[in-house]
Amino acid sequence: MVSFSLTFPSTVWGLESFGPWSLVAVRSTLAALIAGAFLLAGRVPLPERRHWAGLAVVAGGVVIGFPLLTTLALQTSTTSHAAVVVGLLPLTTATLAAIRTGRRPSRTFWFAAVSGAVVVLAFTLQQSGGALSTSDLYLFGALLVCAAGYTEGGRLASLMPGWQVIGWALVLCLPLMTVASAVMLSIEPVHLNAHGILGLVWVAAGSTFFGLYVWYRGMAEIGIPKASQLQLSQPLLTLFWSVFLLGESLPLAAPLAAVGVLVCIAVTQRAKS
Repeated sequence: MVSFSLTFPSTVWGLESFGPWSLVAVRSTLAALIAGAFLLAGRVPLPERRHWAGLAVVAGGVVIGFPLLTTLALQTSTTSHAAVVVGLLPLTTATLAAIRTGRRPSRTFWFAAVSGAVVVLAFTLQQSGGALSTSDLYLFGALLVCAAGYTEGGRLASLMPGWQVIGWALVLCLPLMTVASAVMLSIEPVHLNAHGILGLVWVAAGSTFFGLYVWYRGMAEIGIPKASQLQLSQPLLTLFWSVFLLGESLPLAAPLAAVGVLVCIAVTQRAKS
């Protein structure tokens, strides 16, 4: 969660140097090269044919879809606002996981998960004046594709090491993202500075590769529904980084939302799944 919580601030920094499409394409290309190097060094054999469809879902959700939609949103949205909207991801992931795997968490689990989502949604609407913007629509779309990627990645992580799941998903995207990088860099202006370079390096190496490696390993250990609820802590951490790194004003309702979210995390982790 610490790794993921830095994604939005790092994306904002990256947008200082790159256009949104360029940033996503270059980010995915660099992450894929890192993943490919690890796979080659470990002499990891190709996944079985039956796993490639699942890897494509992971690639479409967490390598392309989520980064692109959130980057487009962050052109007009603050990181603190985006972080709270994405706080709905745990409930979305748990719902898709229940459908995909056929598992049915307990009523207590669902009550706590829904409560956490309500806290996040109320916070979002309070901060946006009760209306949803275009950036919110991008963020809600990002929730759906990311939840699908997390669910399928969590399933695959029970069949192969988590780092190989994200590694092969990234490599699968490499040809497309290499071409996209060349095209987008020729279209969108580039103004390199320290923030932009640091932001790009973090979203590529920290968020996309390392963060997802640890995340999928965790989901394989404790299960997708419970692991997804740990993400309720991500908005709180991102709020801290938005103030510390970007100088954004912390919403007054944030402490109340933080307490409510943390209570929901505690309940979901104790509930039988």
